[in-house]
Amino acid sequence: MRLYDTARREVVPFEPGPVVTMYTCGITPYDSAHLGHAATYVAYDVLQRRLRDLDHETRCVRNVTDVDDDILRKARELGVHYLDLAAEEMARFRENMQALGLLPAYSEPRATSAISDILGFIDRVLARGHAYRAGGAVYFDVSSFPAFGQLSHLERDEMLRLAAIHGGNPDDPHKHDPLDFVLWQPSATDEPAWESLWGPGRPGWHIECSALAMRELGTTIDLHGGGSDLVFPHHECETAQSEAATGEVFVRHWMHVGMVCMDGEKMSKSLGNLVFVSDLLKEWDPAAVRLAILAHHYRSSWSWDDTLMPTAAARLERWRAAGSGRGALEEVRAALDDDLRTADALAAIDAAAGRGEGVSRAAALLGVDL
Repeated sequence: MRLYDTARREVVPFEPGPVVTMYTCGITPYDSAHLGHAATYVAYDVLQRRLRDLDHETRCVRNVTDVDDDILRKARELGVHYLDLAAEEMARFRENMQALGLLPAYSEPRATSAISDILGFIDRVLARGHAYRAGGAVYFDVSSFPAFGQLSHLERDEMLRLAAIHGGNPDDPHKHDPLDFVLWQPSATDEPAWESLWGPGRPGWHIECSALAMRELGTTIDLHGGGSDLVFPHHECETAQSEAATGEVFVRHWMHVGMVCMDGEKMSKSLGNLVFVSDLLKEWDPAAVRLAILAHHYRSSWSWDDTLMPTAAARLERWRAAGSGRGALEEVRAALDDDLRTADALAAIDAAAGRGEGVSRAAALLGVDL
């Protein structure tokens, strides 16, 4: 199998051991899952299915960010407890992902379950000289980690621009460098707070994934990723603090999924240009929704339009009419082994079904139940 690695910026062999450890960043459960979320998790699901087809065991951890600025703001607006909001949205998310045929996560840990792990992690980073205390917070010192930028390969100006967009607050006067990032921060008066050696507060954005990945999978994991919008700052900061804490390679292979767009902009809760999975499932067969996603290569950004679902539904009916069999199975395996070329896999199944061959085995490898 060959997969594109974000850090190396090329398609390279992916050669894990018998047990493949994987971590994909989960949702912040303050609103319904949209098609961009689904595209990311379907890509990881197809990868796991092919790895299992190759006799690997896969352990894919997907975290739940149940405490951060977004969920606290939304809970405040709604006048509800932030954990109640998280529980409601996670129930909806799991229902949507199950309908789309996703394999169960190996583990789905919550950020609030890892406070003790986070505190210990921050203490290690401080002890190794990679962080400092200022203004009641603890910051990671990027100048102490020369490899900062090894994942994103961005120029400093672009890093600063993205940090400002994604809540990195480069203008924070307590920072030694505008690119330094928060590991622990004081809580506002109406926010949850936990006791720490540095005063009561709550975790920064990036720290939970390092603590959870190491707790669930170990200090070095085979593959990590999520949406491509997480490359910087989230994953860049995550890998820096992880390797600073352990002195070991954090991730062997980085896999990122392209953005799903609508009206020329990536789908995001902040812009409100969303297609919700729950709405699609009210009208369309879940397998057709999955096929609409798989028609696009996981690394490519693509735009939603109203023709996608009728096309996917018609494809699904053709496949079902073809019946059971192993048609196109080897072609699908070859396409997936070449950087998960799902569109080519769909075309191979289309051709086999057109020849009257049963295609249930090939479709199952893509997570499509006929």
